[in-house]
Amino acid sequence: MSGREKPQESPSQTAGPYLHIGCTPNVAGVSGVYDEDLGVTTQTKNSSFLEIRIFDGDGNPVTDAMVELWADSISFWARAVHDEERDIYPFFVPVVAKGESGNVVSNISVWIVARGINLGLHSRIYFPENDNSSDPVLGLVEPSRQSTLLAQKHDKGYRFDIHLQGEDETVFFDV
Repeated sequence: MSGREKPQESPSQTAGPYLHIGCTPNVAGVSGVYDEDLGVTTQTKNSSFLEIRIFDGDGNPVTDAMVELWADSISFWARAVHDEERDIYPFFVPVVAKGESGNVVSNISVWIVARGINLGLHSRIYFPENDNSSDPVLGLVEPSRQSTLLAQKHDKGYRFDIHLQGEDETVFFDV
């Protein structure tokens, strides 16, 4: 290769553990960069707990991803890495149910990076309390697959399972 050619990406250069060092240094054990990692969410009066679980094609938990969420309608952004105590990515999100005080969020955009993923995966989370029938993006999804974008209510708040491959594969968008 001459000095003018740009090096090409090799298959081994995928998103991996370095993301935690650069994006969430405190979680990676690197102190002194930020007092608190950027994008960490905390519980407030008008928030609900959302746990995200990620599964590979064999149904095993993926524990080395980084997940980012955003909702443009209310300027919400958050980032999380794996919770070592549980196989989840923990978030506190704005109120999602209509009729409750505070902001109403119809959907939350999701971005996932992990080992073996060259480009981040984009998806959305919709909530069961909301009438999502007129959502233009959800309308593009085959009705039989729309359930892969729906969070499930449970005792602590909401759960959203992401399946990277397989029969229950989550819908991902080419953004």
